[in-house]
Amino acid sequence: MIILGINAYHPDSSACIIKDGRLIAAVEEERFLRIKHWAGFPKESIRYCLKEAGIGLEEIDYIVLNRDPRANFYKKVIFALLNRPSFSLVRDRLHNMLKIETFKDTLSKEFLIPKEKIKAKIYTVEHHRAHLASSFFVSPFEHATVISIDGFGDFTSCMAAKGNGNKLEVLYEINYPHSLGIFYTAFTQFLGFDKFGDEYKVMGLCAYGKPDCVKEMEDILMLKPHGRFALDLSYFSFYKSRDCMLWNNAAPVLERLYSDKLIEKFGPPRRYEEEITPAHLNIAASVQRIYEKAFFHILNYAYERTKIYNLCLAGGCALNSLANGQLFDNTPFKEVYIQPAASDAGGSLGAAYYLYCQLMGNKRIFVMDKAYWGSSFSEKEMKAAIDEKKNQLNTCSIERIEDEDELCRKTAGFIAQGKIIGWFQGRMEWGPRALGNRSILVDPRKKDMKDILNARIKKREWFRPFAPSILLEKVSEFFEKDYPDPFMLKVYPIKMEKRSLIPAVVHADGTGRLQTVKKEENPLYWKLIKEFENITGVPVLLNTSFNENEPIVNTPIEALDCFLRTKMDVLVMGKFLITRQ
Repeated sequence: MIILGINAYHPDSSACIIKDGRLIAAVEEERFLRIKHWAGFPKESIRYCLKEAGIGLEEIDYIVLNRDPRANFYKKVIFALLNRPSFSLVRDRLHNMLKIETFKDTLSKEFLIPKEKIKAKIYTVEHHRAHLASSFFVSPFEHATVISIDGFGDFTSCMAAKGNGNKLEVLYEINYPHSLGIFYTAFTQFLGFDKFGDEYKVMGLCAYGKPDCVKEMEDILMLKPHGRFALDLSYFSFYKSRDCMLWNNAAPVLERLYSDKLIEKFGPPRRYEEEITPAHLNIAASVQRIYEKAFFHILNYAYERTKIYNLCLAGGCALNSLANGQLFDNTPFKEVYIQPAASDAGGSLGAAYYLYCQLMGNKRIFVMDKAYWGSSFSEKEMKAAIDEKKNQLNTCSIERIEDEDELCRKTAGFIAQGKIIGWFQGRMEWGPRALGNRSILVDPRKKDMKDILNARIKKREWFRPFAPSILLEKVSEFFEKDYPDPFMLKVYPIKMEKRSLIPAVVHADGTGRLQTVKKEENPLYWKLIKEFENITGVPVLLNTSFNENEPIVNTPIEALDCFLRTKMDVLVMGKFLITRQ
């Protein structure tokens, strides 16, 4: 049984393919089209998944999308009657529904296959049910409390469920227009970060401020009994607009989500190029604090309903690593699982597994314990890319190192010397984090390395932290908490006595966004960190994504282009070691 899961016509468009319950491939369209958070029909992602499975589109048994235009239909009607949306808004929504209804026609057109040859039956799964499934059905837990929180999808912003075996039982949901994700995004815009997906910048900024605006924000985001919350909608404008989010096979664009009343309360919004003042820092800290208060309010009530200590999280809000790192301090949960593409990209994964487990009743047989489900390239393909760029590489030395131990020793030696390394290995990561296959790596012991990286390669804001990758067996030596996180989705305090040893990965508040590296999950990356430890005594590397204000590199050509246009010192691509002279 082969199932193709798809997130289409929505931010972070993606595809995955599962065969007899096991994941074969999963990838986001942005990696192919080179446009962050690309939204539309994920043609290249589908093409890649089919190639990885070794089949044609006509061999797919089921195709499932993570949207159901009919979900919450009566709630949508009531909201429309009360708020009198424009004709154009209704027209746009009907057009969006039609794209889902005619999806097989689109497949036929895009892949030049007669419609009658596409035997697959097409299913749709409600947005948040797909989110829930994307975490629970690939988790290691037989039973779990399962929660999805994001901006919106199918008229819902939050859904809580009880997971048991191959079934999810939805307990409650919070509907449009009340949204914890929209609350956070509105303030992200207010602070001058108006690109889709910029919320992580507020997470970085808040460490420098004091949460002295929490009382004012409690007037805007109000907690209600039974794990619920409500927005004071007078502070927002998104629910009145037909163009709240725009895209047409492009990056999503959000219009202003907040109203003038928010400006009256907090003063003029910051423009992107303007200085960040103490007031902005304090607003960021307060946004994070009130977000966490609401987040734990939801989680604690869900636990009261299930009494299950295992937690599965999904949705865009599951990427808030600051809140995730405080889970065990603020809730009764003892175990937590978040798959690496927890935001909308993960909807394709969830839709596929919701069909396989929930609707078809199949037993779960797969656990996602690693993130490497994307493209990989042969040595022949890497050599061809190097040959294509040979004129631009004429000032570099290029050697091929057959022995992995020697490759890792040499690379670790370069890192210890203060070199910036591009590391391109194996299959590309699934989700927004570079986890040791498409990474830029440097020495965390050098305090100025953060500024060097920003000046020479990343060109990003001064307040954004860099993350540590650490050998799993060494976590308790460096971090206050030692709960593993292979997907870099939790922030933990670094032990006081270790902060001066790895200053480049210590944020302003003494924390680090942890990635634990297990030998069995990524043996080559583990070996590299181990070699660095052998040289320096430190089992930690600074790991950031292999890119320059673009999606993470996918192909050897993209890796070489990034290497050449930046001031990276070394590129390690497969067995090839390319060094600037």
